[in-house]
Amino acid sequence: MAEERALHSHRGTRAVQRLVEHAPSSGGLALWVHHRDLQAHAPVDAAAVVPPVATDGHTVFYAPAFEQLPLPRQAALVAHEVLHIALRHAQRYLALQQRTGDADLQLFNVCADAIVNSALAHLAWLQLPRDAVQLDRLLTGVLGLPQDVEAALLEWDVERLYRAIDDRAGATTSTRQRRDGPRAAQVRALAREESADLVPSADTRGAPEDEAAAAREWAERLQRAHVGDGAHSLLRTLLADLPRPRTPWEQALRAQLAHGLAQRPGLSWSRPARSWLANQGRTRAGRRLPWEPGTTASTRVPRLAVVVDVSGSIDAALLARFAGEIESITRRLEAGLVLVVGDERVRHVESFEPGRSGLQEISFRGGGGTDFTPLLEEAQRHRPDITVVLTDLQGPARLRPRCPVIWAVPEAFRHAVPPFGRLLALH
Repeated sequence: MAEERALHSHRGTRAVQRLVEHAPSSGGLALWVHHRDLQAHAPVDAAAVVPPVATDGHTVFYAPAFEQLPLPRQAALVAHEVLHIALRHAQRYLALQQRTGDADLQLFNVCADAIVNSALAHLAWLQLPRDAVQLDRLLTGVLGLPQDVEAALLEWDVERLYRAIDDRAGATTSTRQRRDGPRAAQVRALAREESADLVPSADTRGAPEDEAAAAREWAERLQRAHVGDGAHSLLRTLLADLPRPRTPWEQALRAQLAHGLAQRPGLSWSRPARSWLANQGRTRAGRRLPWEPGTTASTRVPRLAVVVDVSGSIDAALLARFAGEIESITRRLEAGLVLVVGDERVRHVESFEPGRSGLQEISFRGGGGTDFTPLLEEAQRHRPDITVVLTDLQGPARLRPRCPVIWAVPEAFRHAVPPFGRLLALH
């Protein structure tokens, strides 16, 4: 086969045509992704062992071995990778890795494969491997949960399935890796070289706003495609694993702080309002109108208070992102910052100019007691326009400040109930 190909041609062209022929709507999802041929000895990632086909979350990569497969097998592989991309599995692995700090790619890949294979297994014109891991078998064999495949697809998403099978123990001193528990070991035994088809890279995830928009678009495409093909859809049923668009916490924090820190005009009793001047201070009947003060731009610098509960435990990467957002927001809104650090009492207070926070230098000791009351009292003493509390919400708050309060908590505490104010989960 010639190495020189037209830009629109690739090793998977015939397989894509077969998808579109048998399932025009859902098979047509393959036209929304990129396709790229790999040369011999040119893996997607230098550390990856590339199977006949793989994806980084945006592009389907075809190794030379792909061409040796029969067309129904090729079509099954392409449909498999297209669903990985549409369901945002590579991006969701990286998000899980960012949240937990230790997500196992091989275990996650097997969980994602089980969902995708089960979604495709009803199609006779695709040839899945006879021993392809499927969701109902994984639930029964590993978790001891016998469940019909249709019901399982409606209940299990890849994150929930991964959390159920990841029973790895603490890291060993020699390898610094966590030891497999019985469930993880059994799932890993199901994995074969051709199953390692998720190869996320540093470019797989974009900005939080872009990720939310992409998840929304793919969820809508999948639903429209499933309805369009009916019984011929690549999806046996609409999955619980459909990508869920979530407003990035960075975007929510910007919106709430922009509203709370916005400068509001004040009254000026030294000059009249424009409406009073336009009427020359009189009604149409000639009667004098009462004095109406005008407005003037506020000269007060808006102030943000950030209260940090150091008794909990905050991931360093999450703290860095939070600090970067705070600095960006205060710089853009030209707002001053008061930083209050403590646990059951105030440990440190410092004021910063716009665009600086000092958050990066904070260390968390974890496990101690927390009382938000003295921390909020100290923050209120500086008369902020809005207060953000970075915490795990494990403590009492006997004071409700006069200004709005945002409780910024790690993802694990997203279901906590704040004593007042608004909750913002950082993921």
